[in-house]
Amino acid sequence: MRKLIAQQWVTVDNIAAEEDGGLGFVSAEPFSDDTNSPFKTSVMALIDSVDTMILGANTYAMSKDYWPHAKEQGEYGEKLNNLTKFVASSTLDDAPWGDFPAATVTRDPAATIRKLKAQNGKDLWLWGSLTLMRSLLDAGLVDEVRMMVCPVSRGTGTRVFADRRDLKVIEATAFDNGIVLLRYEITK
Repeated sequence: MRKLIAQQWVTVDNIAAEEDGGLGFVSAEPFSDDTNSPFKTSVMALIDSVDTMILGANTYAMSKDYWPHAKEQGEYGEKLNNLTKFVASSTLDDAPWGDFPAATVTRDPAATIRKLKAQNGKDLWLWGSLTLMRSLLDAGLVDEVRMMVCPVSRGTGTRVFADRRDLKVIEATAFDNGIVLLRYEITK
């Protein structure tokens, strides 16, 4: 069965969104084709392990005008843009993605995830979308949380987890750019 991997960029004090909802704390550089680092290797391994991206409506709105045109992101951007995409929204009727195939809009993301997990294919990648992640955690559908910890603190903002969760560490890796990858399995 396919896994649902939820990825969040966070600060060291577990803030996933600043008070204005932004991610100004993210410190990663774009991945040009000339970039060659252990961090890029790790991120490329994730994108190579998935074939479907899940986004909430807000993350979709923040991403749709940048990523389809992000030539400076090199192979990473190309792979991201070519993933099958689903957008969870109660208001959108369509979700274009530049010149790439449009995302499919789902009004019932939990049912969509259950159906996708039962199909053959690579894993599913929930990108940001904190509210959606929390509802999918409550539904028991998230298998792994992947936190990209940036070397800053904010003190206030929205935390990744709003309630108690039991997690089992899968990986903890520090990179030269200051980012630490923390991967956790959700214990059910």
